[in-house]
Amino acid sequence: MTLPPLSLYIHIPWCVRKCPYCDFNSHARQSELPEAAYVAALLEDLQQDLDKVQGREINTVFIGGGTPSLFSPTAYSTLFHGLRRELSFAADCEITLEANPGTVVETGDQEGQRFAGYREAGINRLSIGVQSFASEQLRALGRIHSSDHALIAIDQARKAGFDSFNVDLMHGLSGQSTEAAQRDLQAAIDAGAPHISWYQLTIEPNTEFYKRPPTLPVENDMADIQQTGLSLLAQAGFHRYEVSAFARPGHRARHNLNYWQFGDYLALGAGAHGKITQADGRILRYQKTRKPEDYLQRGPSRTSKQQWIATEDLPLEFMMNVLRLRDGIPASVFEQRTGLSLSVIAPNIELLQEQGLLEASSQLIQPTARGFDYLDSILTAFLP
Repeated sequence: MTLPPLSLYIHIPWCVRKCPYCDFNSHARQSELPEAAYVAALLEDLQQDLDKVQGREINTVFIGGGTPSLFSPTAYSTLFHGLRRELSFAADCEITLEANPGTVVETGDQEGQRFAGYREAGINRLSIGVQSFASEQLRALGRIHSSDHALIAIDQARKAGFDSFNVDLMHGLSGQSTEAAQRDLQAAIDAGAPHISWYQLTIEPNTEFYKRPPTLPVENDMADIQQTGLSLLAQAGFHRYEVSAFARPGHRARHNLNYWQFGDYLALGAGAHGKITQADGRILRYQKTRKPEDYLQRGPSRTSKQQWIATEDLPLEFMMNVLRLRDGIPASVFEQRTGLSLSVIAPNIELLQEQGLLEASSQLIQPTARGFDYLDSILTAFLP
């Protein structure tokens, strides 16, 4: 079979402090960051996983966290020098770094030299974690930046040459009105963001908010926030190409698209997850050891978990990703990415078409406008 496109995910597990809503593998920094040691561990980790590449080039890279922008440009320059010794990068490879506006305060960098250094290291896209432009919401969310710092970071990104970047925003926050949610969106639009990730705050287990939940808007208010926000983004020229992703033409997140199109991705870093398709069609999901102190230790392998996806689970695994895409995906991709015949899910698709949840086309797997709002209902049709 033809192997899917290959991406690379790199996890930086440290942050200044843990946000109360965050369930990612992130750890509040207790002392000076072990930049050099961690970069060396990442490159050692890659050596152990080179067999997963199978001759493919890297199409996209995403550096997430934690707060990756706590690492210096020098660290990323060293990292990418080492990565390029072992991997072939596509000429137009998209390389994204998650950046926290709070690092502007943390490093005292008011002139944007840090962002310029990231650009020189080879990073060509940023994802700026703003979450809100309202000071009271930022405090409630445990963020270390202010609204002014967020605007400074966006301005610095543009001046450093990042013409492609994302602004992360949450909605459905405690006490948030429809007007306040719109002001957040309008601020990102006015700041020139070409891509906006706009998603509802959810309370996840193993977070501070789970232990002490904030009071969130009621369901009707949530719906009003959602509908007015979608209208505002559409009027501003943003296309909703995924459940919570909105982009101006030419600025879709290619790395995330590879996830949603059931592509492959290597995993490097503490707690990072990967997905790799073998030449015989089997698909492996794996995870790296979570604790930074354990990841930094040398060993035969930093992989802590791995599991082959069972054949009967492949339809659900595929649909959980691709149905998040508003414009759908060619039906032929199901066979290319799973190795299964489309006839395996034909009865499921026909049923969902009759229910008005999927578009009635043999060439395209695409949720209807109604189906896009009821993805969980669609997915139950593909349970093993």
